[in-house]
Amino acid sequence: MSQIDELQGRLTAAIERIGTGMETLANTAAQSTKADPDVVTALEEEKLANAQLEERLKSIHSKHDKEIEALKAELANSSVSQKLRSDLATQSEAMARLDMDVQRLRQSNDQLRESNASLRGANEQGVGEPNLINKAMLAELEGLRAARATDTAEASAILSKLEPLLAGAANLTEGEDV
Repeated sequence: MSQIDELQGRLTAAIERIGTGMETLANTAAQSTKADPDVVTALEEEKLANAQLEERLKSIHSKHDKEIEALKAELANSSVSQKLRSDLATQSEAMARLDMDVQRLRQSNDQLRESNASLRGANEQGVGEPNLINKAMLAELEGLRAARATDTAEASAILSKLEPLLAGAANLTEGEDV
């Protein structure tokens, strides 16, 4: 693509130089009272050639623009980009679950700290309250459940990242690099 752009730029510059030269020749011929018919004919031929080159350049530009649009449309509709979008959505869902489970873990750990602090305070006073012990055990159980959910969410997030890579690796022939 960059070569086409470079060639188009070079053609445009050449056409401009030809046009400038032709204008100079036309002015010189017009000022001369002894206009040579061969020079006038050559000038007219150059003008015609210049017009043809400009038309070809315009058609090349329009063809190039159409090709770019077709490639963009093909890329937007390709199965690869759709698969990437699907993979991204799956990974986003896994990360959202992981974030939610981490928040749950933090909350349960905060509850556990509060319950343990209350239980320590009651033990320091010599008053063993069964209610505080039950709260501490429930907070600890919730913390364990949240930790397990977080581990599961992390594993799911890792798997969602690895599945596309493994699917691509399964399609490779033996000895072929990724």
